[in-house]
Order: sequence, then C-alpha cells, then structure tokens
Amino acid sequence: MIDIGPVGRRVAAGLIALVGWIGIGVQLDASTVLAGSVLGAVWTMLLFFTIIANLLAAIVMTGIALDRRAFTAPVTIGGVTIAILLVGVVYALLLRGLLELSGGAWLADVLLHSVTPVLVPLYWLLLAPKGGLTWRAPFLWACLPLAYFGYALVRGGLEARYPYPFMNVAKIGWAATLTNATAMAVGFLLVGFALVWLDRRLARGGR
Repeated sequence: MIDIGPVGRRVAAGLIALVGWIGIGVQLDASTVLAGSVLGAVWTMLLFFTIIANLLAAIVMTGIALDRRAFTAPVTIGGVTIAILLVGVVYALLLRGLLELSGGAWLADVLLHSVTPVLVPLYWLLLAPKGGLTWRAPFLWACLPLAYFGYALVRGGLEARYPYPFMNVAKIGWAATLTNATAMAVGFLLVGFALVWLDRRLARGGR
C-alpha cells in the first residue's frame, strides 16, 4: 500500500470515478442514438454486466472520493474490484474484436472494458487498506454475477436478445451456456480467494 494520505486516496478515487462516469455517459449517448430515446438506451445498457459493474465501480469510487464510510469497507472495495476484473478478463479473452466500433461507441468501449478494469484493481492494490477481508467474502461477491446470470437469461428469453455470445441459449443451447457459466463462476471464486489471500499477505507485510 502506498501512503498518499486520506486526501490523496480520495482524489485518486475521484479521478477513477470520473473516468467511469465519462465512459457510462459516452455509452449512453451512443446507445440513445440507436435506441431512439434515453429510457430505451438505459434499458438496453442494463442488459450488460459491463455496464452494471462499471456503474457500481463509479458509485463506490465516488463514495470514497466524498469520504462516505459505507463505501470504504474492505468488502465493498474488494467486491467492485473483482466485478470489474471479470469485465476486463472476459472482454480480453472472449469479446475483443467482435464488433467494429467508431466514435463515441469506440471511446466508451475502451474506457469501460480496458481502462476502468485496470484503474480500479490498481486502486485496491496500491491505495486500499489491507487486512479487512475474510474468506467468506468471495461467496458474497459471487452473488452479483449469479444474480446477473439469471436476470440476463430471463431478459434474453423474453426479448430474444442475449447480451453475450457465450450465454446465447438460442444459439449454443443450455448445456453450453451452463458449462460456460460454471467455468466463469469457478474462475470468479478462485480470483476472489486469491484477492483475500493477497489482502492478508499485504497486510502482514505492511506491519
């Protein structure tokens, strides 16, 4: 952990929050053009885990910047770190290059898939206090992607539109979809336990 003081940590969190809000705002603008309305754009955007994770990260970082104690809890910062890491890893391994983007859509894609998935984990690694996580935390964090998985499948079935190719039941079937979900859930938990282990190791090293 780098000691830049509470004000420095708040400023860093504020800058990361700004990047996140800009990415979400640019994506909203681009989606509004396609959807024809702001409400339609918001509804479309909320189908994607990328948007949900970036929105949570932006809210938490804003809360830290404003010195709101509820947002500085280790389990909260760790949770958004894991969620945004999932966004970056899945995008890099499975989604990069699938769409040709330009203008605002391209900028939003870079900010939401590549920039915040780096900045938020760096904030946790370098600036967040260590030693406050327990081994129960990864199970709590896993509730978000599990809830999202169910929500996205229900919406996909009702609207005949799935957010990602690896969970498109209509094209790849239930067996492949559930296999993909299981693999991601296992990977999510493993990364979560690794984060807790690193949190404890860094806490011991800082004493």
